[in-house]
Amino acid sequence: MISTILLNREQKTYTPISDCNQISDLRAIESNVLWVDITDPTEEDWQHLSQEFNFHHLAIEDCRNAHQRPKIEDYHGYYFIVLYEAELTEKNILRLRELNLFLGPNYIVTVHRLPIKALAEGEHLWRNWNDLAGLGSGLLAYLIMDSLVDQYFPILDMISDWMDDLEDRLFNEQETETIEDIFQIKKQLLLLRRAVSPLRDVFNILLRREHPIFPREVSYYFQDIFDHLIRVADSIDTLRDLLGSTMDVYLSLQGNRMNMVMKRLTALSTILMSAALVSGIYGMNFQHMPELAWQYGYYGALGVMALIGLVLFIFFRWIKWL
Repeated sequence: MISTILLNREQKTYTPISDCNQISDLRAIESNVLWVDITDPTEEDWQHLSQEFNFHHLAIEDCRNAHQRPKIEDYHGYYFIVLYEAELTEKNILRLRELNLFLGPNYIVTVHRLPIKALAEGEHLWRNWNDLAGLGSGLLAYLIMDSLVDQYFPILDMISDWMDDLEDRLFNEQETETIEDIFQIKKQLLLLRRAVSPLRDVFNILLRREHPIFPREVSYYFQDIFDHLIRVADSIDTLRDLLGSTMDVYLSLQGNRMNMVMKRLTALSTILMSAALVSGIYGMNFQHMPELAWQYGYYGALGVMALIGLVLFIFFRWIKWL
């Protein structure tokens, strides 16, 4: 499905365009800014995209093949950019939705298969910021990208809260899902890092002035997104370091708990072996064995076993093995 909005920078009016065949003619007028949004493109949509904009076939191929890494490619007169919108589901599963942008001096083409929340937010701000219409498609690109990048912050806050809860549960000996949660968070951070880290290179290229296709004022807005990305990347690295420390603490606690279990088993084994020693001695079948004819020998043997066990129990309690 193709949706097209035309901004007339002189009159500051927004007009929806229903006829896709007008795109190339409208794009030729410098005062126009054209936004073409293609959702779940069909083969016919790909043909319209190639005919009306004459994009390079390699860019079209990357756009058609999903799961591209975040990147920017500089073609003659436009950029091809791949971004990812992130969302944390109710089950704390991170989902990434791919967004492809073709960014020219007075047009922007967005292609995606799944709904992108940043597009709706970008359109809302684009209509409200019509006093900056002179910045052309660069302003719209900024609003979409900024909305997309800003969505990373609440996700990082949720992961941070999740880690705080995880740290509180580390000292609960009955907790059996801690290690699963640790690896789940690690997987989410790794996935988010793969979506964020390459974006710094994207905005480094947009901020260069070797091949400017936007007014210089637009670079100030891209610099704002770049600063946000640095903050996001730093937060991800900080959370990964904290997660590594949490993993070390968990393994240390597990090792300490295992040591305590081994100490208790050793103490109990020693107590039982001492009692077994006494019973083993008096259980030997010798004809001339001392004390066998003693009237109170049975009770004496039990008393000796109980006394040895009590002494060992007190000793192990004193050294905190029990």
